[in-house]
Amino acid sequence: MKLAHNLFTAALAKGDKQIGLWISLSNNFAAEVVAHTGFDWALVDMEHSPNDYFSVLGQLQVFAATNTTAIVRVEWNDAVAVKRLLDLGAPGLLFPMIQSVEEARAAVAATRYPPHGIRGVSGATRATKFGRVTDYTQRVERETTVLLQLETRAAVEQAEAIADVDGVHGIFFGPADIAADMGKLGKPLDPEVWSLIRPAAQKLMAKGMPVGTLVNDPAFAAELLNEGFTFVACGTDTVLLARASDTLLQKVRSRVAGQTE
Repeated sequence: MKLAHNLFTAALAKGDKQIGLWISLSNNFAAEVVAHTGFDWALVDMEHSPNDYFSVLGQLQVFAATNTTAIVRVEWNDAVAVKRLLDLGAPGLLFPMIQSVEEARAAVAATRYPPHGIRGVSGATRATKFGRVTDYTQRVERETTVLLQLETRAAVEQAEAIADVDGVHGIFFGPADIAADMGKLGKPLDPEVWSLIRPAAQKLMAKGMPVGTLVNDPAFAAELLNEGFTFVACGTDTVLLARASDTLLQKVRSRVAGQTE
């Protein structure tokens, strides 16, 4: 049995636009509701959600039955967490709050077996279909997507050097934290935030490095993709549910006599 081809890694290498969805509800049933929509990728978040390894496993199993590639955002740049997620079969990882070239190298090393990294070896894991995938160790490093998230002004200033680290498949800009670092907490779409991100992103694009982000604004997501961003998440499952339920209640209340908000 051979290791499955990673559609997302291949798409980034070719520069194909990838539209994604952020997954924070931490439940495999909820994931299945959106898994068949047809997004190119989905980000299963462990940093800002109640996800644990078992809930992530359930969601990986859901997305494995579709053409949507599930990328997991690990809680932190921690080699033990990375090892466990890769053994679970995560097709790719997003590392939060990368601040330096050294941290970028550590992230990549956690995804690689010796002598190129520090990932521990275990043969009978879900990732190897419990020992049945015969070419896993030869191909997994080429197939696994490694994305690094830049979330401060200092990190953005080092974007080119961080992107030059061997083994990085894409750079993800985190506008919410960048905005907070700029004194604009809660304003991820502020023009000043994007005046910082866009020039850095353009430099990376010129070098052939795929860049991505998350914005809960479909028009702006499309704008960024048209500008040259390769992978953009255009919404979050929690936000979609909150907005839809708010809108539904408002529509009914507005038509019922005597109802007020």
